[in-house]
Amino acid sequence: MRPSPTSVRTASALLAGTLAATGLAAAPTAAAQPARTPAAASLPDFVDIEGAGGITLKANVLLPAGASTGGTRQYPLIVLPTSWATPQIEYFAQARKLADSGYVVVTYNSRGFWQSGGRIETGGPKDIADASRVIDWALAHTPADEDRIGMGGVSYGAGISLLAAGHDPRIKAVTALSGWADLIGAIYSGRTQHLQAAGLLGASGELTGRPSAELREILKNFLASDLDKEDEMIAWGKKRSPATYLDRINDNGAAIMLGNAWNDSIFPPNQYADFYEKLRGPKRLEFRPGDHATAEATGLLGLPNDTWSHARRWFDRYLKGERNGIATEAPVQLKSRSGGGYEGFASWQEVSTGSRTLPLGGTKKLATGKDSGANGGTVLLTGVLDQFLKLPPLVYVPLLPRSRAAVWQSERYREKTAVRGTTTLHTTVTSNKASGTYYAHLYDVGPLGTGRLITHAPYTFHDRTPGKPFPVDLELFSTAYDVPRGHRLAVVIDTVDPLYAEYNPDGARLEFTSPAHDPSRLTVPTGGGR
Repeated sequence: MRPSPTSVRTASALLAGTLAATGLAAAPTAAAQPARTPAAASLPDFVDIEGAGGITLKANVLLPAGASTGGTRQYPLIVLPTSWATPQIEYFAQARKLADSGYVVVTYNSRGFWQSGGRIETGGPKDIADASRVIDWALAHTPADEDRIGMGGVSYGAGISLLAAGHDPRIKAVTALSGWADLIGAIYSGRTQHLQAAGLLGASGELTGRPSAELREILKNFLASDLDKEDEMIAWGKKRSPATYLDRINDNGAAIMLGNAWNDSIFPPNQYADFYEKLRGPKRLEFRPGDHATAEATGLLGLPNDTWSHARRWFDRYLKGERNGIATEAPVQLKSRSGGGYEGFASWQEVSTGSRTLPLGGTKKLATGKDSGANGGTVLLTGVLDQFLKLPPLVYVPLLPRSRAAVWQSERYREKTAVRGTTTLHTTVTSNKASGTYYAHLYDVGPLGTGRLITHAPYTFHDRTPGKPFPVDLELFSTAYDVPRGHRLAVVIDTVDPLYAEYNPDGARLEFTSPAHDPSRLTVPTGGGR
């Protein structure tokens, strides 16, 4: 069942209101200033930089105290493209800290947003070319060292930085925070459109910038779940995915730090973890509690922030050559959503040292199109509540309607279960229709029956023979969560979740079984800190 045009417009309007209320699209930008020589010390100078195709990119430049534009090229350079929908002053607090510690820093408003020219290309070839143009400008107008160049940023800035690292070998270090490596894996996982995430991006793009005709067409087809355009949408996304250029990124050899939040509702963590494992050069992966860009938010306000302090250490090591210990620490650093300090691992694969298996026996039959009450929450809001209040989406498991939700529960565990990594679901599905969608949720269930969401994921199928069973293997979103002693795990599968699209036709019914030759099961990775 495809979303109606009215529902898409309503969702976009609501998301636009949410965006404005959270301040992501309402921050003011500085007035345009004519291009001039950057001023020394840690006050920004607003300059114009010519981007690809002759457009104007609005930028800020900060120099170290005492630096002279006519001096020798003695300072490392850091380039920071802005996040989606944010103005060019986004990084001022962090740029000032970097300049005070001896960097030339150029931040610029990504093309198509605010006062920068051009159209929003969503990490397309023109965005990649812009990054190189900004580097060219900095080398021509500041005392930046051409052999010590870094890029970084949050969200959109992170994605552009990773893409640029695959196209410009001058980039020696990258800090990509709350970004994406695989755009399709991020917002089309399980072959299911992440409607709230896409609607949020589309609405904020319209509010703060000028989307390209191509982007508007892609979003229209994506939000309408137009399967006839699926191949076109996937090709568009792959062109804008750093994972597509992995070999070039590895060949260029930049030292890459990736950071993300467990509950990122726009760019879930799985795609970053997969990308990290395939990098060959110096690398670091950090996951923390929170939602999209919330782990970095306090740092953007100039407050103490682990993400940004680690990013500065990363640049110091690989652009200044400082022996500050970050290269000898365990390269994978995690914080559990349940609290506690950092847990270090030698690789993503070593995060999980064991597993618990929950059999999914019996036969469960579901009527589709009816909400059971189990869902993944609301874009941005859910992760923030989990980050600051330890309050994930809740359900009361005993009252979940079994006609709308398939439920399996484990026994009570006698010891704490540290969930670490990517939970996998294997089951056999039968549908009376060729297409369908369901959502799998894993809950931590307390003694009174209240379930706290640990992780979830959507799954959509097409072109199946009605009435014929087929196996499904589904990866849920990676996480770190501690299930207390005396609690149990519960798997809940239903067919309605406002976060996502769904393809269940009217009258569709789903059946979940566990054949003797291929038992259905949930495998929960377990581990702990080092």
